[in-house]
Amino acid sequence: MSQQIIDLENAEHRGWLNAQWRYGEGLVPGEPNGGLVNELAETPARLADYDDSSWDRIDDIQLGRSTGFCFGWYRITVTLPETIGGDAIAGRAVFLETCVDDYGEIWIDGECDKAFGETGRGCVSGFNYPQRVCITEGAEPGGQHVIAILAVNGPFGRPGGGIFLRYARLIVE
Repeated sequence: MSQQIIDLENAEHRGWLNAQWRYGEGLVPGEPNGGLVNELAETPARLADYDDSSWDRIDDIQLGRSTGFCFGWYRITVTLPETIGGDAIAGRAVFLETCVDDYGEIWIDGECDKAFGETGRGCVSGFNYPQRVCITEGAEPGGQHVIAILAVNGPFGRPGGGIFLRYARLIVE
């Protein structure tokens, strides 16, 4: 079996996964000031069962959104198919590869593996740094996975531009 790449920017590829990107502005979308408050303990937007149905559906993850010091969430729910490129995916490892402009956190099914050096599944990344995160070590056709990506514009002291994802793809190994 060969490695398969699923381009999450490509509408046809997203169709294989019954997936649609959604975008919600703010650390806690829908809250005043984007949910940004001193000593906030957590944001529910990272959770797998969070209701993002009111968020904008988007096709272009490379389009800059918001300006200045800002936060935004990119979310996509993928349903793993039986095959990709004619290869069965059952039991195979599936990884997300992306690069968040500028800072990023990746939450898979509501979890963020912060032990990057130990597991290779690091979820928090600095300024425009490519990320590779394990979605599953043993793919199950029909299995759903929620990918929630928090993007933060930086540098915090003088942020420029807006937030976007430079690319996003699944790698089946």
